[in-house]
Amino acid sequence: MRFARLLVCTLALLNLFGCQSLREQMLAANYPPAFVDGFEAGCSSGRSAAGLLGQFDKDVPRYMDEPLYNQGWDDGFRQCEDVQRIDDWQARREEQWRDDEWRHHVDQAMARALRR
Repeated sequence: MRFARLLVCTLALLNLFGCQSLREQMLAANYPPAFVDGFEAGCSSGRSAAGLLGQFDKDVPRYMDEPLYNQGWDDGFRQCEDVQRIDDWQARREEQWRDDEWRHHVDQAMARALRR
């Protein structure tokens, strides 16, 4: 758990670096390459799992044999699935707000028309 918090903080700070890819940022922050490989695959899988047609990217033999890949995959999956779910929820919420605003506008127009 402590490692996951450190990872989140590190990734937030690395985001300030700009144009580097996540992979480059993590490697520059001295994360082991096996962890980074697992994190990338897990993150991709986590984003996908949050959607309708989940598709997983996991090197199963490597996941079983390399603890760092395993930990990276699990951390990436969890974090990116959560972020994707939040993004999807916010998009649905904004869409609902637009629908409510439109419905209110239609109701107001109908009320004006019926008063005449």
